[in-house]
Amino acid sequence: MDPLRLIRQDGDLFYDTAEGGNHTLGVPCCPDWTVADLVWHLGEVHWFWATDVEQRLTDPQDIRSSKPDRPHKYPDLVAWGRSQLDHLIGALESTGDDVAVWTWAMDDSRHNVGFIRRHQVQETGVHRWDIQSAVSDRDPDPIDADAAADAIDEFLAVSLPFGVDHSKPLSGTVHLHCTDVPGEWFIERDGRVDRAHAKGDVAVRGTASDLLLALYNRIPIDGLDVIGEESVARHLVEQVDTE
Repeated sequence: MDPLRLIRQDGDLFYDTAEGGNHTLGVPCCPDWTVADLVWHLGEVHWFWATDVEQRLTDPQDIRSSKPDRPHKYPDLVAWGRSQLDHLIGALESTGDDVAVWTWAMDDSRHNVGFIRRHQVQETGVHRWDIQSAVSDRDPDPIDADAAADAIDEFLAVSLPFGVDHSKPLSGTVHLHCTDVPGEWFIERDGRVDRAHAKGDVAVRGTASDLLLALYNRIPIDGLDVIGEESVARHLVEQVDTE
């Protein structure tokens, strides 16, 4: 997987879609946002992480204190967003994965540029899916399968512990299974994850893209191939706030 190629590919498609779309439309997965709000959000995200990487910062407040103003006119907003995509890719191209920076991950071993490089693949891809779902009647393009499988790995290792642990257990065990690329995960009630095939209280099968989008609450998880207790699968998604 080439992270920068994927960030560029989905980022360019995001802004191409933004330029041709109605910026006043709502975004189905984010009911309080318009397309213009989504464009601002992704541009702000790319600006934030590019600044973090460039300045080797250890405190997010040092980044937020220099946050730029949102452009008032929509064409200017799209152009600014494109410039921040370039900004992020340039910063990542010139910086090694082991450089220490602030990130939101619990584990200190993930406070580095490698974490940002990896996570921005899914951040950009999911938001590209979001904008396509908002402005077009056709189905959005799926997330790249290998990138989606890697993103599921990261989601379960990094995001899941914020919502599931021994004090906030799942209602049952979950087996996730990609149908298009290698990828299986068994999730214990306390949030421990094994990359293995095992029988859970519920099994959820689907393409890597659909599994990732379901975990991010973009599509209903019970719309995938669910075997067993659907309520357990829904509880998994409900326990992790990905907003």
